[in-house]
Amino acid sequence: MAIEGTPGAGLTTEQLAAEVTHLSTPDLLKTPFGDLEFFDGVPKAASVQTIFDALDLLRGIDAFLTAVPGASLVAMRRGLRTVGIDSPEKIGYTDPRGNSGGLFLTPNTETTYGTAVLDLNAWGPTVIESPPESMCVIDDFWFRYVTDMGIPGPDKGAGGKYLFLPPGYDGERPDGYYTFESPTYSNWVVLRALGGVPAMKQTRIYPLSEADAPRENTFINIADVLQNTVHANDFSFFEEIAQLIEEEPVSALDPERAGTLAAIGLEHGKPFAPDDRLRAILDDAARIGAAISRALVYKPRDPDAFFWEGVSWKNAFVGGSYEFLRNGARNLDARTQFHYFATVITPAMAHAIPGAGSAYAYTAEDADGHVLDGSETYSLRVPANPPAKNFWSVDLYDTQTRSLLQSTMYPALSSLSGTIQAEEDGSSVLWFSPTAPAGKESNWIPTIPGKSWFPMLRLYGPLEPWFDGSWRIPEIQKQS
Repeated sequence: MAIEGTPGAGLTTEQLAAEVTHLSTPDLLKTPFGDLEFFDGVPKAASVQTIFDALDLLRGIDAFLTAVPGASLVAMRRGLRTVGIDSPEKIGYTDPRGNSGGLFLTPNTETTYGTAVLDLNAWGPTVIESPPESMCVIDDFWFRYVTDMGIPGPDKGAGGKYLFLPPGYDGERPDGYYTFESPTYSNWVVLRALGGVPAMKQTRIYPLSEADAPRENTFINIADVLQNTVHANDFSFFEEIAQLIEEEPVSALDPERAGTLAAIGLEHGKPFAPDDRLRAILDDAARIGAAISRALVYKPRDPDAFFWEGVSWKNAFVGGSYEFLRNGARNLDARTQFHYFATVITPAMAHAIPGAGSAYAYTAEDADGHVLDGSETYSLRVPANPPAKNFWSVDLYDTQTRSLLQSTMYPALSSLSGTIQAEEDGSSVLWFSPTAPAGKESNWIPTIPGKSWFPMLRLYGPLEPWFDGSWRIPEIQKQS
């Protein structure tokens, strides 16, 4: 049975006319892309191409900011291939430790690293035997966390066998392994072993089909071999993404991000062949996207990006989420900020706990808010009793490449060295300049005239004074 109601008064003629104004487009619309002309809401022919050029530019910029994580790992793999790490059984390592010779996003000089790239498409299910007392991470090729191995992983540092399955795998899942299915065929392996290179060389990577008689692994020292593992900032960025999209299954990306990329011609199963018009627009989009990324890294506007109000030291993992989630939403700026200048996604880095993991802080400006200049002299006072269970360090990086500053092989100072001179109050004053201030050589890291730089403080095993803010790193001071 229907019940009829009484209609309301509705809008007056004047109110309706006002509503139409709010939902209409004027015949002449001035925009950053130029003047756009319409006839009663319909674009005039002369404006249609301008509108679509603007749409392609906006989509290209969004695609850059969205796809930085994937491009970063495509570039990582390309760089590793140039030094011989071209198959999963080949494992690169840095002996004695990383240095400034190659281009890597913000590595440190205190740790011996190991690295490999899994190919689950070629090998199928793949086994990694992690060394004991290690801290290892597996990320998929869109830079999403798969698992930790070693101390932060399920083997708790005892060493263990890990089985990695390709996307959509429906075959055998044998017992005796920590088993994970990855959304992507390619996966990045990061290895750190407390026992150094000998311990790292206990790592084994082989196909599950060879479990009864695993092949030998080849270990290649990549410490002193020049290489570039950093993604592009021009049109070739999109070629890096095209390679990734073609290699990986459609299921590797959610429909929204896949749609952003498909809108500019980056679609699985279709060649990426933009015409000259779109190619030029995408080149502009990459350069603008890189400019935005640099603002997010060096001058973020999110208050949560800073450790303390009124201080320039910044947090690489804004909000402490390795998935860049905040209040149930993806923090897109935080994701771009991190991936534009750093690598490795793991909860152990994003959300350290007292005495475990590591904490990171960086800045690109001095106490007056000015960009750090390699021609000038600066000092940084590290207060007494740095809250690090294991050790602390400060490394310098090139603001262009986000790689170690090539002013010296090891542009860093660390409490491990035992050579840093302390002040009477227990603090340590570090110096940054092209030449060492007299008598400060042991506390000095050289800079390069004409180049900017930025430091990163690392606390390994951060302690409670870091978390409660009772110990803070002060601003960098420019010397007159």
